[in-house]
Amino acid sequence: MEIEAHLHMWLSLLIRWAHLIVGIAWIGASFYFNWLENHLQRQNQQEGTAGDLWAVHGGGFYYLKKFEVAPGQLPPTLHWFKWEAYATWISGMALLVVVFYWNAQTYMLSPGAGGLSPGAAISVGILALLSSWIFYDVICCRLSGPEWLVALLIFTWFVILAWVLSSLLSGRAAYIHVGAAIGTIMVANVFRVIIPAQKDLVNAVSEKRVPDPGKGRSALQRSRHNNYLTLPVLFIMISGHYPASYGHPHNWLVLLVFSLAAVAIRHYFNIRHLPGFRAWPLIPAVLLLVGLIIVTAPDSATVSKAETLTESVDSRDVYEVVESRCTACHAATPSFQGFASAPLGIELDSPEKMQLHAEKIYQAVAITRTMPLANLTQMTDTERHLIARWFEQRDAETQR
Repeated sequence: MEIEAHLHMWLSLLIRWAHLIVGIAWIGASFYFNWLENHLQRQNQQEGTAGDLWAVHGGGFYYLKKFEVAPGQLPPTLHWFKWEAYATWISGMALLVVVFYWNAQTYMLSPGAGGLSPGAAISVGILALLSSWIFYDVICCRLSGPEWLVALLIFTWFVILAWVLSSLLSGRAAYIHVGAAIGTIMVANVFRVIIPAQKDLVNAVSEKRVPDPGKGRSALQRSRHNNYLTLPVLFIMISGHYPASYGHPHNWLVLLVFSLAAVAIRHYFNIRHLPGFRAWPLIPAVLLLVGLIIVTAPDSATVSKAETLTESVDSRDVYEVVESRCTACHAATPSFQGFASAPLGIELDSPEKMQLHAEKIYQAVAITRTMPLANLTQMTDTERHLIARWFEQRDAETQR
């Protein structure tokens, strides 16, 4: 079992690393081409061109030119940007399987989710990905209304999806599946709409015919959607390190408000090159983020209940709780199946180590209440209040 856990850890690490590498390549290319499009010089262009741009980087000058439609003759080498997107989705799905589905009992289930089995939780996750793409594609293909209506329907879908997933799965699993659903939509846009439209354009030039304008319009729409969905996905990718987000009682609402702020920030980057005051999207973004900071502040009820324990708390009593509820995972040699080492390197298998990580224990156990993971060891509220009082007592003594 130790060898299996060790191999699982390395498999997870390598896939996560690969996912990060190809994700940077995909998102970096997307950011660059959006910047390029927004900064093209469009005055005094030659016939058939839409704009050009001079740039300097890495000790050299670059001159880039965009054609209005296409050059009269295609060059022998034409670079495509698609494999970065495909590799990001493939590695992301592999990471989803290795981290969440492999240990579904630990990472997928929520104590208050109504008794879903690991298999049922995995099925819910997969269904979320498939249904999201189907709904999104139908809306984009069938709805001929204004773009704001399309955006509203897409946002409404993700409101419902985030709420349903947070009700059925653990907070981290709900977040990552919303992110995976968005990522699936983005990659499917590239695979099914954007690249086919680009191939049609290339073939049209080769065959001396007019390209299908409908494919071009669809590709532009999907590309614009991908542009605005990027920052919410990036937030979800890092949210697992911050329990105050996915561990909040209304975590689905936290996710949606943060995503709205991210979309506003992305919009600022899209329009900041235009004349006039273009920083206005940052105003609602900042207000939303400040509101989240206030709303997700620690519940005063936790502190007030801890303060009712007026007697001095003995560290030995606290360590008994930590030892029985936490050290199965957080130990130099974890006994919990699937762990080769303590998560995040936090070892609690001695009173000295407990003191070293006191603040992290307090945050995870008493404030966000995200640990023990899925409360598999069934830590009680009384034990959480004991740990809260111990830390507050310890903190007060330190400040004297």
